[in-house]
Amino acid sequence: MTMSPHEVQAYVLTYLESLDCQIMERSPAHVTVKLSPEADKALTNRPYYWGFVERTGAPAETMSFTFIFDPDSYQQAIEAAEAKATQTSPPVVTDPAGTNGITNGNTPSEPPKDTILGRYFGITPSLPQLGPGRILREDVVYGSRRLQQIFGAAREGGAFVNLFEQAAKRQLRATAPAVYEPWLGVCFKVEFACDLKREELHFLGISLRSGEIIEKFGTKLNRRDLSPRLAENMHVQTAKVSLSDAGAALESHLTNRLQKLDYSWAEKAQERLDLELDVLDTYYEAVLREDMPEVESTENLTSGTETGHSDRTTPVPLRPVIGITNVEPIGADVELAAESAVQIDTETDAEEEKAKQAVIDREAMKLQYETRRTEMIWQYEPKVKVTAISSGMFHLR
Repeated sequence: MTMSPHEVQAYVLTYLESLDCQIMERSPAHVTVKLSPEADKALTNRPYYWGFVERTGAPAETMSFTFIFDPDSYQQAIEAAEAKATQTSPPVVTDPAGTNGITNGNTPSEPPKDTILGRYFGITPSLPQLGPGRILREDVVYGSRRLQQIFGAAREGGAFVNLFEQAAKRQLRATAPAVYEPWLGVCFKVEFACDLKREELHFLGISLRSGEIIEKFGTKLNRRDLSPRLAENMHVQTAKVSLSDAGAALESHLTNRLQKLDYSWAEKAQERLDLELDVLDTYYEAVLREDMPEVESTENLTSGTETGHSDRTTPVPLRPVIGITNVEPIGADVELAAESAVQIDTETDAEEEKAKQAVIDREAMKLQYETRRTEMIWQYEPKVKVTAISSGMFHLR
């Protein structure tokens, strides 16, 4: 689903006009608007400022925006306007004769302003305009952050409405007041989702007097003039059905209607899910069934070393013999024993590290398998989700 720049502009303008924003400039590619207090609170995220205004009673200064719906067309229009202004404006020629700034009979040129920065750094660029008078520029296209914010603000602000049908002029002069019948209208969004997705909108209305349920309730409302203001010489009837009972009745009606639909798409989606899970299980089966290398504990290694030493005979202490100076064979045996012990310890540590790393890799593979399986079930499993996106009380004749 997507929206064209024209559709985005129509939606944004409808939202701004409904909140009484002041449209200052408008074209097919953009709109410049000064926000109303209600729109400013919803779009600018300035809770501290509005808290200060409400506490002190100071006059509120709302912000202004230029919303651009087609950036390419807007940029071309700006460049064309600048080129046209350059062609129509007369060239400014400096008078070298010194005529007090008079150039070709035109108005005198203004002397450059003397500033502190200008004295030290020469000509300085003009600073951006700050404060309430500035106009912020934003691209509002489908998928932009600002458009998503407007969607959320419209959804929150229009989640529930209370409207009255406006009476004809002759009713205002009638002797007997006209009677309003209260209706509860709810717009449900139904999502049929698997690896594919389809959405439907069901606008249902129920009379709080008789309990009658009407489908396509929006068609009935489109033919009537509705306003949040109660018209004169009109009387509102008391509801006989509570809102909770009316909402439950609408949910039951929608559920019964959904049960009568064809769900062959769900069976096909379940078949695709089973096939994908079989492929996934087959892929990870060989990895998860690999033999784990045994990890010998340190105690076993220590006991084995001690056992090895205990099997050896205790060497007989040698008496120092005068005249015997050649003891190299005994020293060589000691060095060889030490080297063999160090080599055994090194090999044992390497085997332990290898076994630990194998355990870590196996646990990571299990986690990856469970994650992939969960994601696949979420993507392919057929489901029906019903959401009430808006509702309202409608007093109709």
